[in-house]
Amino acid sequence: QVQLEESGGGLVQAGGSLRLSCAASGLTFSTFVMAWFRQAPGKERAFVAAIGTSDTGTEYADSVKGRFTISRHDAVKTVYLQMSSLSPEDTAVYYCAALNVGTWARQSDYEFWGQGTQVTVSS
Repeated sequence: QVQLEESGGGLVQAGGSLRLSCAASGLTFSTFVMAWFRQAPGKERAFVAAIGTSDTGTEYADSVKGRFTISRHDAVKTVYLQMSSLSPEDTAVYYCAALNVGTWARQSDYEFWGQGTQVTVSS
């Protein structure tokens, strides 16, 4: 059974930083593209960042470029999202997802999802 478990969310002041983690189990982690999506209150879930396998690169939403960094550590089956210069507009539930084959920014292509972790940025 595949499980993706996010952690690291919480309350942070504007301008602050936070690191999210997503621990995976039940899948061959190194063969999956891993991504973060987020869903803000009243909005649809949206792509944030993705990282390919074997150093095949990263992709970011324009809204987080230069502020967020996605990374992965295959030995411990974990993907991270380092978030800095946070603003209230970053407030959302952040989801980890795993993709076997497909378009990195297209959430319908992702096979597995975590339950999400809440990030709240206060002004």
